[in-house]
Amino acid sequence: MTGPSLEKMYQFLLWLMPTVEKFPRSHKFSLGERIQNAALDILEGLVEASYRRDRQALLVQVNMKLEKLRILLRLATDLHCMDMRRYEFSARALDEIGRMVGGWIKTQRA
Repeated sequence: MTGPSLEKMYQFLLWLMPTVEKFPRSHKFSLGERIQNAALDILEGLVEASYRRDRQALLVQVNMKLEKLRILLRLATDLHCMDMRRYEFSARALDEIGRMVGGWIKTQRA
């Protein structure tokens, strides 16, 4: 695997997928699926970025998807699909990935 942000996102997904499977049935197939798809889109974007020369636009898209995922996870917490401990873990992990992607964007601008 290429790059620390890609590895970190992969590890986050390993945690996220079983977590979403524990969502209540009423939210598992709507919000849960949306969260999983958003996270998988981010992983795919990071894979693509690691193999491209012109990464800037793709990394900006990944950054936006990270923000959307943060909001979806907050919504899941407010709907009692996740407890606060899991939300805090996800927020810290996504913050770290976001900082890595932001640093990658800055190096592309230079």
